[in-house]
Amino acid sequence: MPSHLFADRSAAQPPERDVVEALITQARRLRGGLDAVRRETSADGEEHPDPRLRWQRALCDLAVHHLDDLGGHLDQLREGLPADPDAVPDEELLPAAPPEPADHPGSLLSRVGSAEWNLLTDGVSWSPELFGIFGRDPDEGPLTLDELPSLVFSEDQQLLTTMVTDCLVDGRPIDGEFRIVRADQCVRTVHMVGEPVLDADGSTACMWAVLRDVSELRRSQRAVRETRDSLQRQRHRAQTEHRLAVELQEAVLPPWRGSLRFPQGGPVALDLAARYLPSGTSALIGGDWYDALQLPDGKTLLSVGDLTGHGATATSGMAMVLGALRGMAVSGQEPGPLMGYLNQLLDSSAQPALGSAVCCRFDPATRRLVWAQAGHPAPLLFRDGTGSPLNPPEGVLLGATTGAHYTQRCEQLAPGDLLILHTDGLVPRRSHGPLASHEGSERLLSLAPRFAAARDAQDCVRIIAEEFGGAEREDDACVLIARVSG
Repeated sequence: MPSHLFADRSAAQPPERDVVEALITQARRLRGGLDAVRRETSADGEEHPDPRLRWQRALCDLAVHHLDDLGGHLDQLREGLPADPDAVPDEELLPAAPPEPADHPGSLLSRVGSAEWNLLTDGVSWSPELFGIFGRDPDEGPLTLDELPSLVFSEDQQLLTTMVTDCLVDGRPIDGEFRIVRADQCVRTVHMVGEPVLDADGSTACMWAVLRDVSELRRSQRAVRETRDSLQRQRHRAQTEHRLAVELQEAVLPPWRGSLRFPQGGPVALDLAARYLPSGTSALIGGDWYDALQLPDGKTLLSVGDLTGHGATATSGMAMVLGALRGMAVSGQEPGPLMGYLNQLLDSSAQPALGSAVCCRFDPATRRLVWAQAGHPAPLLFRDGTGSPLNPPEGVLLGATTGAHYTQRCEQLAPGDLLILHTDGLVPRRSHGPLASHEGSERLLSLAPRFAAARDAQDCVRIIAEEFGGAEREDDACVLIARVSG
């Protein structure tokens, strides 16, 4: 229904029909392309647990509603133009649009209706589309301005009253939204724009308005906001957890960098160096650790290990295990029984986890190494330019079996020997378990000539970092090197 507000002014020239047809064609092609993108973001129509994918799908739905509204407006614009005998039929432009949702009030064109309220005659005129938006039978007639609030949410009635009053009294244009409850109890959101129609004296004679059902559009916008907020909260939690995990790891792992000698000042000592190697594909911090500690009896504790999981939970679990390991080693526990106690600790923990570890005690007076392992790659011993893994004693993963028994072995080391302890995350997970550990050990053993030419333990760590520091490694890892001097 056209407004009478500017009827006394010269009318603008209508757009050319071929221009409108071209816009309709572009809008429909864009709609078809967007449907393809939307299908790619959907997983068989099911709700996806990943907030990023839900956010992407919500954005696609919002864009679809915008394009549907645009298409409807262009169709209405075309209806008011002269017919073009050469125009291509709509059905030949693109395949039919997908069916409307079950709660949709009707076709695209029924989303927009118009109304005019005559203040002089109390007459009311509604377009057929507006009856469809309000779910009202045309036989019942249109609603007057006094009756209109009866269908509006109580929270929105004051807004509607203010908009209508400002229009009728002050001549202000209407532009606002309110919610209605139709006779079928369906709730719709309506966007209303309107203007006063003035008589010859400049007084308001009528109020003319266009009302648009924007329910689907607003629903899509809410979905976008909610999924975006969910994604931001998830990112914030991940960043906070990562920061806590990093801070905890830095606080727990030995603070020394570069080479270290244990014991200090003795004729026989261990030249020590270690490195934490972060994952090349993930920012998550795991439960890997390395440790070297001089014990009260002059011996040296060496250990590496790994707990399952990532993030603050795995790092806090690693801190608990490493603290217990240090305390028991200082109290004089041998590696075998020590592993048994660690197994009990993990088995009875409030947050059960699995772990693997190697624990060694080196006696500088005799150059003897006593060690035990719990489902972990064996230390590698390099001597005279060649390397080989030590023969492992019995031991299962920590936390896997209640009351597990762990044995220990003794190795006699010699001056110049190089010992490498590492976790099994050095290599990409093309294989798992023993196969992955074997691959890591074989690659380390192939570096024997370079280790033999290295000046100290720190040079050996640098060699390993160059060999295993690539972006393809999926897990973080730790490596500890001890070279016997004297």
